[in-house]
Amino acid sequence: MASGTDSSSDSSSQDPYVRLSIPRDASFEGVQQARDRALAAAGDDPQARARVEAAYDAVLMERLRERQSGRVSSAAATASQREQQVEAAAPIDRGVPGALLTRLRQFSLPSSAAQAGSWVPELSLVEGQGLMVRGLAGAAGLGLLLFAAGSAELVLSVGTIGVFLSQIRRGRRPLAALGWSVLLLSVGLVLGASLLALVPGAAAIGWLSPEQIQALPAALLLWAGALLLA
Repeated sequence: MASGTDSSSDSSSQDPYVRLSIPRDASFEGVQQARDRALAAAGDDPQARARVEAAYDAVLMERLRERQSGRVSSAAATASQREQQVEAAAPIDRGVPGALLTRLRQFSLPSSAAQAGSWVPELSLVEGQGLMVRGLAGAAGLGLLLFAAGSAELVLSVGTIGVFLSQIRRGRRPLAALGWSVLLLSVGLVLGASLLALVPGAAAIGWLSPEQIQALPAALLLWAGALLLA
């Protein structure tokens, strides 16, 4: 049996009572006071503090096992009653290990539905001044693409940035907004290339160059994305 009369705890001992320098029949208040003294002596040393917390938990667990098996001394019974009262009144801060376990229990990952919802956009027409601004910007971009040769790259670059910023302003996360902007651009370019390859004579429609024809579906998709993606 550890005497518990030594003022400093034996940090190398595996016996929690020796480590806390308390007798086995110590009251709950005595166990708490010994823990506080040991933590104060440990200072900022995380390993020493963890050993103190482990010893404190081991003492409480032994008291719990004694209660469950019916081997409870009067001092232990009184201590357990006071322990329950203290824990009911205010949870005990047991330092880093206990706090870490509490945070792990409270931590929850986003559900798969929430994660999917952050990537799948909602389709709703923008309202108010935003509708007018996006409508005029899209019309200007299409006009520049159709009537200014060599403007396709500029129009698509500005359009992709515009769709990205439009989604950000409507509350989407940056990564999801960027992904959908690039996806619309890519799908549009694939459609334009397919149009040139599959439709005979598509490369010679009036004054439009093949580059303008290929960029036209992408420009239309980007304009629609700016108006609808939320």
